Amino acid sequence: MKPDKLFIELEELVERAGYTIRKERGTFRGDQCIVEGDKLVVINKKRPIEQQVGLLARVLDKDRIKDMYIKPAVRKELETLWRRFEEFDDMEEEIPDNQEA
Repeated sequence: MKPDKLFIELEELVERAGYTIRKERGTFRGDQCIVEGDKLVVINKKRPIEQQVGLLARVLDKDRIKDMYIKPAVRKELETLWRRFEEFDDMEEEIPDNQEA
């Protein structure tokens, strides 16, 4: 699935999960937060579409959307992204901390 199409599908899922999405320009990476009880995802429009897709996939993973209907092709892409995130997290855990206490 092309990144542009996947982004649109993930946007829809994030909104169904109860988030408001804001697309802004700036020098930030983007992330999710809660403002006055409202769940919000802020996306940096200047970032490559692949990074924007990754942000939405992380938000969905954290929200545990397993009970939501997700198109099979989209679910397959999400599972691939989630596996990559896990592998990356595992690699970070294996990197020794070289800082002195």
